Amino acid sequence: PLTTEELYCTVPSVFSAEKHESRSDRYTYIPTITLLESLQKEGFYPFFACQTRVRDDSRREHTKHMLRLRRHNQITGVQVPEIILLNSHDGTSSYQMLPGLFRAVCHNGLVCGDTFGEVRVPHKGNVVDKVIEGAYEVLETFDAVAEKREQMQSLRLPPPAQQALAHAAITYRFGDDHQPVTEEQVLQPRRWEDKKD
Repeated sequence: PLTTEELYCTVPSVFSAEKHESRSDRYTYIPTITLLESLQKEGFYPFFACQTRVRDDSRREHTKHMLRLRRHNQITGVQVPEIILLNSHDGTSSYQMLPGLFRAVCHNGLVCGDTFGEVRVPHKGNVVDKVIEGAYEVLETFDAVAEKREQMQSLRLPPPAQQALAHAAITYRFGDDHQPVTEEQVLQPRRWEDKKD
């Protein structure tokens, strides 16, 4: 996981103590560091962080930032539950929390995956309680998703069933008239990491 010092050097806006001076009284400040500390108490730690570049130095500690968090013992996992947290303190972004299962597909950092649910809260009104409540809802879904994923991964189809599934998928996607791929092509993994039965 990233240390507090590493976060402070990379994403100083996470530690902002107040909203940017350009925001009106209607704007509600949602402190990222408080949310991060709450998630760390639940076992989620940042392993990647970034923030937007700014031309105006006064916005550097308030600009849009992103944190990717995983459970401490799963930071180097291949496909594990993860939370993507987005926020800003200068009005450029609403608070967003995207839970999901993501995996790296390229050495340059490209990821793909599925999200399940989303917490999006605009910076208006009394929202801090909604944000914290949303975080706990996200955490509750992770256990159910992990259990379902393990069930699906443990399911092994015999070759005839694999062929039937591939045929059904091709027919569903392309219809009966024109099928640009074969069942064998659909069943062939493209990445060596995915070569399992």
